[in-house]
This record gives sequence, structure tokens and C-alpha cells, in this order.
Amino acid sequence: MLGLGWPEIGVILLLALFIVGPERLPSLAADAGRTLRSLRKQVKGLTDDLKTELGPEFADVDLRSLHPRTFVQKHLLDDQDEPSTFDLLDGADARPSPGAPLGPGEPAPWDPDTT
Repeated sequence: MLGLGWPEIGVILLLALFIVGPERLPSLAADAGRTLRSLRKQVKGLTDDLKTELGPEFADVDLRSLHPRTFVQKHLLDDQDEPSTFDLLDGADARPSPGAPLGPGEPAPWDPDTT
């Protein structure tokens, strides 16, 4: 969520107790809870409206997967699930093992489809 652990939450509560005071802290916490609840309700309503407007073909779309950070992690940083063109060659892997230098006089591997 926000990356807050129990020590950080404790420090925030202690600071709130000193800044706001013990007599106003319960009402302030109740107001913050109501505000957070109403914001969650509004966001839920917006996502429901969006799914309704998009129609039944988009009912199973996870809107969280469209967040830019999630999108980049999913499509760029995950391992490839589909086989690469090197895996589709006639049973031989044209790539040298990662980090293995070429031997003397050994030509660099190349793919004729890229030229």
C-alpha cells in the first residue's frame, strides 16, 4: 500500500496525539474514516459505471492491470512465455550461452531474417 510498517504508524499516531490533543483525536479519526469510506465508495461507483458503459465484452477486464507500472512489469519485465525464434530453429540453439565468449575464428551468430 504505502510502505508503512507498524513503527511508522505508531510514530504518526503519537505525533497526532501531541498535535491534535487527546480530546479531539477520536472525532478526527472518525472524520478521516468517513472520508476514506466515501472515497472508496465513489471509486467503486466509478469503476462499476465504467464497466457498465464498456459493455459485457469488457466485464472481465481487470482495471488494475492497466496501471502504467503494472503494465510495464507485466509486458517488459516478466520472462517471456512464448518461445523465441532461437527456440524454433531446427533443434539447435543458435545463441551462445550467456556470457560465453566466442572462440578464435568463430563467427558471430546472426539471424538471416534480421538482415
